[in-house]
Amino acid sequence: MIPLQHAVSGALIELLSATPLSDGKVSFAWLTVVGPALARATAVKLERGVLFVDASSAQWSREIQRSSRIIMGRLAPLLGADAIQRVEVRVNPNVKPPQSEI
Repeated sequence: MIPLQHAVSGALIELLSATPLSDGKVSFAWLTVVGPALARATAVKLERGVLFVDASSAQWSREIQRSSRIIMGRLAPLLGADAIQRVEVRVNPNVKPPQSEI
């Protein structure tokens, strides 16, 4: 028997891989990978292979920078293996993450 979380992950990867790359897809994948607490403290935008992450504080910024390789690895199956080449983190205390369109 397959654990439910693995089945859901597989289904999510299938669904997202079939949709075109959009701001909504990137935001939804970000929320899925980093969880709701970090998603509330950040806003993301993917432009030409660079994932720009605006973090609401220096602490969140450091955490994202420290975890960027892991995050990129988890985003790859959802967005495409070549979608993100690097992550650039900026501190923006006025960050308001967009609502997911998916």
